[in-house]
Amino acid sequence: MVIFSCACVSTALRASLIPEEMARVREDLEAFAAELFDGFFRADQRRWGQAYVRGLLLDGRRKSVEPMAARLGEDGNRQALAHFVTSSPWDPAHVRARLAWRMHEAIGPEALIVNDTGFLKDGDASACVSRQYTGTAGKVTKCQVGVSLHLTTDHAAAAMNWRLFLPASWDPASPEADADKVTRRSRCGIPAGVGHVEKWQLALDMIDETRSWGIDIPLVVADAGYGDAAAFRHGLEERNLPYAVGISSRHTAHPIQPSPGPSSPPTRAPAGHRPCTIPSLRRP
Repeated sequence: MVIFSCACVSTALRASLIPEEMARVREDLEAFAAELFDGFFRADQRRWGQAYVRGLLLDGRRKSVEPMAARLGEDGNRQALAHFVTSSPWDPAHVRARLAWRMHEAIGPEALIVNDTGFLKDGDASACVSRQYTGTAGKVTKCQVGVSLHLTTDHAAAAMNWRLFLPASWDPASPEADADKVTRRSRCGIPAGVGHVEKWQLALDMIDETRSWGIDIPLVVADAGYGDAAAFRHGLEERNLPYAVGISSRHTAHPIQPSPGPSSPPTRAPAGHRPCTIPSLRRP
């Protein structure tokens, strides 16, 4: 469970600070991390949680434990970092909630953006790697995909909730299951109860979780990857959330017709009526 959760954390915290830059902000970063991990009962969890965050932010292409430990200097205890990631019991939802509260206060968000990002992978040791489309590469390739929610204004944005997308090939209950990938689930720390969930449903689940933390969502914004899913739009409407989402040009639309009254017979579209394509409705 912890490996899977840390993979999700690493999809959200990606930066490139050289050691000199880290030294300048280290005091502020340690205060921020102390707040983030304040709910951890054990001092060693708080210490190595802070080290893990610094390792993610330091310059370096690979964000796995061994190269991070090498970059962390005196805090680069590979065994302790590996234990924090793989074995030490802690609740990732608690960390995400604290991050959300902190960023909501700091940013004063005007919207919540739903997004997904691909992380290109060459090996077979990481969770949920599969050949799938990612906008990062603009094509189908071998990668992980993380779905994330971002509090945003015109001047600032921060990821505050995220999930690692589990492709159907990693789900033993799916007809598309790949035997080799299914056998790697345990090694990657994927809980037995975690299966394939569509990205738009992951986004709705995260929105529900975010609201349960007391975070107000003034507007949901997403691209056509989510807007094309009618179930996603209906889910937002059922939650009484205003939204602005993209839709692709392959969709069609019908002119608004008056709804029939209780005693009115159902109406049919006039003979020869054809739905309009979305592009044809655009104003010049």
